[in-house]
Amino acid sequence: MNMPWNLARQTAREAAKPLDAVEVALPDAVGLALASGVRALASQPACDTSAMDGYAVAGPGPWTIVGRVAAGDPVPGVWLGSGKAFGVATGAPVPGGSEAVIPVERTSVDNRRLAGEAVTGKHIRRRGEDWSAGDELVPAGSAVSPAVLGLAAGAGHDTLLVRRRPRAAVIVTGDELLHSGPPRPGRVRDAIGPMLPGLLAGADLLGTTHVRDDPSALADALTFDQADVLVTCGATSVGPADHLRRVLAELGAEILVSGVACRPGHPMLLAVLPDGRCVVGLPGNPFAALAAVLTLLQPLMNTLSGHTVRAPITAWLGDVNAHPKDTRLIPVTRTGTEAVPVGHDRPGSLRGAALADALAVVPPGHLGGEVELLTCASAS
Repeated sequence: MNMPWNLARQTAREAAKPLDAVEVALPDAVGLALASGVRALASQPACDTSAMDGYAVAGPGPWTIVGRVAAGDPVPGVWLGSGKAFGVATGAPVPGGSEAVIPVERTSVDNRRLAGEAVTGKHIRRRGEDWSAGDELVPAGSAVSPAVLGLAAGAGHDTLLVRRRPRAAVIVTGDELLHSGPPRPGRVRDAIGPMLPGLLAGADLLGTTHVRDDPSALADALTFDQADVLVTCGATSVGPADHLRRVLAELGAEILVSGVACRPGHPMLLAVLPDGRCVVGLPGNPFAALAAVLTLLQPLMNTLSGHTVRAPITAWLGDVNAHPKDTRLIPVTRTGTEAVPVGHDRPGSLRGAALADALAVVPPGHLGGEVELLTCASAS
């Protein structure tokens, strides 16, 4: 009996644990998931700092200018008494006792006497205003975006502790497949193999192996032990050339998902080999294979990568002839808050998916309402 779609995806998320934590230099962390939160190594700002070019002042004006400080200079070793002013640059430390900074364009100076209007607290960034030393700035499980990278550098970090990338290997099966040139009667181009690297962009792809519809060749390919995840294409159904289930049984694998109540893609499967390597079986039809990637492979890869599960993206979708028992995944474009089907959703064709922004998850019996959208992006 095919597993409900939501349960299958949850099973994939729980099929493995996050991979090892590694410490890497900041530039090498982009796209990876934090294995521990980013904490500030120093307060920001580290001292009271001017937010404008101008004059730090204390007390009522007019003020006598008693010094100047530039960005990068140490904190002035003076206390700014009432009626005194200190020239400051943007980002420069202000003297102790400073009550406000007046922008230079709002002042006039005559023989070291400063005139202007001060607003208490204005244009001074106080020590620790953004964060204090020890504060957690980004939680574990977050993806390291360019902004996170810059924040980590600003907080004092030269390295980050992240989860290593999953290692994946692809096995494409099928005597009928061509790997170059146009299809011809009885032979079809492999569309899944070229699609997968982009969907595995968050992983290290160790290579793609093409094997004939031969169980011993498939078994040999599955013995490759350098990958965390083996992705097979084809051979997942119950026809005479569909050997994957039998080969997995002979290898002692535990099959966690053996078919999903999903259209397209119901013959997809998920298994764990005795040494802990995971096998995701994609159906041979290209659109069905994409459905399996989004249902099983990407949730598994996100868990291995250590990424936190994100809140789902949703949109309103009308009546699309939902199946009474199975979940449908249909290609849609998004216009505002509404998802619009693009058609061309046969299991063997990627035409609709190529035109779509996402696949809408249409639950059984759906007559109209909010649905989840799955973007066809990489696992990271």
